[in-house]
Amino acid sequence: MLEITRIERQVLASEPFKWAFVDKLYSFGNAAALAASFPRDNFKTVSGHDGEKGYEYVARSLVHLGADTCTLVDHLSPAWKELAADLLSPAYRSAVGKLTGCDLSNAPMEINAIHYGTGAWMGPHLDLREKIVTHVLYFNESWNPQNGGHINILNSSNPSDVFAEVMPIVGNSVVLVRSDNSWHSVSRVSESCRNSRRSVNVIFHLPGSRSTMWPDNETPILRNYVGK
Repeated sequence: MLEITRIERQVLASEPFKWAFVDKLYSFGNAAALAASFPRDNFKTVSGHDGEKGYEYVARSLVHLGADTCTLVDHLSPAWKELAADLLSPAYRSAVGKLTGCDLSNAPMEINAIHYGTGAWMGPHLDLREKIVTHVLYFNESWNPQNGGHINILNSSNPSDVFAEVMPIVGNSVVLVRSDNSWHSVSRVSESCRNSRRSVNVIFHLPGSRSTMWPDNETPILRNYVGK
């Protein structure tokens, strides 16, 4: 399913921080199957302002932090079951480590599926220090650039200081190596946008980390995603 060799053969950029754009991650048929069956079950609303960034979106666990199996796998399509297995594979972990130069051999991994509906966004921010590497994969079959929803690679904390932007088209992805200057954001999805912006975040954590998306003391309210 996942063209893992595309990851390990990519070149890591050094400006404005260590990151990489990796595309063509699936065959045409697999890309279509993944886009058509993006998960819609068991999402929770995530919104607020944590002192650094504002944000609003809905999230579903695909792999809980440190787990070696997929969450609610019976709810996934065959294409998504296959993708989840690839993301959990040693070959994928090795490829991301080779690309970034980071030792991920003992890094607990967490995977979440995200819908950004109309008006959703994430302001400029640095990832938490316990996050070593984040791989963001996109799953929209098509996307109008005027609808926003791009991941912006930033030169600074200024949301207008954009170095590069990537559209959320299926097969596109961005790898981010966490640092003290790895500023990035997601531009607001237009109110006129007819479909959600769909992505998956694969996060490699420092050993001993706890999930901030799914805190141990939380009993989340989960709902099916009913937007387009």
